[in-house]
Amino acid sequence: MSAISLYARLTPGYEQRVAETVALLQEAAARHPGRIVFTTSLGAEDMVLAELIARHRLPIALATLQTGQLHAETLALLPQLQALYGLTVEQWHPQAEAVLHFTRSHGELPMRQSIELRKACCALRKLEPLARALAGRSAWVTGLRREQSDARAELPFSSIDAEGREKLNPLAAWSLADVWHHIHTHGVPYNPLHDQFYPSIGCAPCTRAVAVGEDFRAGRWWWEQESAKECGLHVPRKRNEETA
Repeated sequence: MSAISLYARLTPGYEQRVAETVALLQEAAARHPGRIVFTTSLGAEDMVLAELIARHRLPIALATLQTGQLHAETLALLPQLQALYGLTVEQWHPQAEAVLHFTRSHGELPMRQSIELRKACCALRKLEPLARALAGRSAWVTGLRREQSDARAELPFSSIDAEGREKLNPLAAWSLADVWHHIHTHGVPYNPLHDQFYPSIGCAPCTRAVAVGEDFRAGRWWWEQESAKECGLHVPRKRNEETA
């Protein structure tokens, strides 16, 4: 059974939510000319945003983090996205020497040893490349939604991050049904792992399929307690405060 058949539904207010999302992106691009970037993980939500950016010809750069641990199915989406929409996607990699040193010191699966090492791995493969991707930018766009987890239930459409950049979450009010209805309606390509009950897809060693009734993010770092299940990319913090 496909993710589209499971989740895609036209719900009241969908067209209005799409219009509001496009308007938010247009206004943000106007406020930050040449200095706004959409950081895509190539998940379902992010593929929706890529389609909207392309269709409305919005002057928003695209960037993705090539952690070195992504599924082959995730990597295969990148050339599809670029060919279908004519978009260039910046690719930001972790520092090779730092990765080599880390794996030599802690093995190939350090994230399974402790929460501290898992967070260190996320910092190495995600946070440091993200910092470089955002350098010189004054705004960034994410595909986060309030419905994704309890921790994101109060997610704002716009906020200011620790470095003083505007952080935009234009899909904050979208439901899962909205996301998959949009994918179905507009023929948006998506990761085939979503059809195998992977609603949230990160690095391969840290992602598994979920069972019926499990939370959508239950497949991320499933050996940890719920309170720890963030990589640090979207953990609110005060300016100049170190990411936990």
